Amino acid sequence: MNPHCVEFECNNWVLSKHVIERLVPLVGIHPFPLNELLLMSAALCRIHPKHVFEWGTNIGKSARIFYETSKCFGLGTTIHSIDLPETVAHVEHPGKRRGALVRGLRDVILYEGDGLDVASKLGHSMVNQGPFLFFLDGDHSYESVRRELSSITEQFSSSSVLIHDTFYQSAESSYNVGPYEAVQSVMRDQRDPYRIIATSTGLPGMTLLYRARS
Repeated sequence: MNPHCVEFECNNWVLSKHVIERLVPLVGIHPFPLNELLLMSAALCRIHPKHVFEWGTNIGKSARIFYETSKCFGLGTTIHSIDLPETVAHVEHPGKRRGALVRGLRDVILYEGDGLDVASKLGHSMVNQGPFLFFLDGDHSYESVRRELSSITEQFSSSSVLIHDTFYQSAESSYNVGPYEAVQSVMRDQRDPYRIIATSTGLPGMTLLYRARS
């Protein structure tokens, strides 16, 4: 990474080697294809947060991506990963396999509960250790993503946010455009605009919202 650059900039050759040799053998390319693995790694290296708050743990692929990237580049990031309790029925809840890829890892902490509620409480208790990186990969409805994103931009305005499943295909298609439309809606309300990087070549899609460095 060029430490003097104002715009978002990372060494894509170094990160590509990291993605191909370290991440893909561990987590594969689903649900995060190569371009999203690259963006997740780049966001962590460029933003260099002390804490990542993510929800939608599932078996722990995203948490493992952040963990391996932090470990590889000596970032010292702690990953706080949140998912619904096992007693809550949800089509994407893996049950007893929740967090299987990250259990026992020193810098990954697993939580149960509402992602936004748990992350907000943790963030306020660590506010002097921010800004943070948030990763939204829970309920992908427009209402849920808008609620989550609006709250984060209000409470932790200097932090960065990654949102998954943000690929847009017209409303007439069968695609879920909720996350994309939620991002557009919340960004229109910002008096201090975020910079945006998005993977938009196809599903599932990922968007990074970040503040430029002065």
